[in-house]
Amino acid sequence: MNPRPIILLLVLLALPFGAASAATAEAEKHLQAAVGEVLAAGDAARDNESLVASLRPILQRHISFDTMTRRAVGPGWRQFAADQQQQAARLFTTLIIRTYAGKFTPGEHATIKFNPATEPAPGRIEVPTTLVYKGSKYSVIYRLEEAEGWKITDVVIEGVSMVANYRAQFDAEFKKGGASAVVGALNQSVEHPK
Repeated sequence: MNPRPIILLLVLLALPFGAASAATAEAEKHLQAAVGEVLAAGDAARDNESLVASLRPILQRHISFDTMTRRAVGPGWRQFAADQQQQAARLFTTLIIRTYAGKFTPGEHATIKFNPATEPAPGRIEVPTTLVYKGSKYSVIYRLEEAEGWKITDVVIEGVSMVANYRAQFDAEFKKGGASAVVGALNQSVEHPK
């Protein structure tokens, strides 16, 4: 029996695995750097206002808010005018940053354990983590995409996708009054946080 076909098959099988390993390692590195920056900002913040101000540039570097907004709005996004898309993305960014910052108390340090990443599709990586904060433990999966420069495009907390959660809300608004209703609801949420 000629061993060459078997060797060739092993080489071919190893190629995607090697590529996936490089991709997952790079995505994990980006995520760990982002989380490190967020934790440092949380440790340095004096109050919630300063935390929001320091987190904004960090999160804007590491999260693709345009992608998240488009996916959270869903199919109705195509019916938004260009200025409505920009306004929705700007408002959604502010909403997410404020909501995220509101979950943390300045000076209270969270501990994050990174688990091995998976590649559900080429160019998409999921990094499961365990977050311990104020004595509570949370399962958090970060979804990153290579097309975005390994930016976060969704966060799944305790099995609930942030994008899917907002999509349900935006879909109801869109059915009520189209793009202007979604932008109005976002504006209301930003101006009058709960």
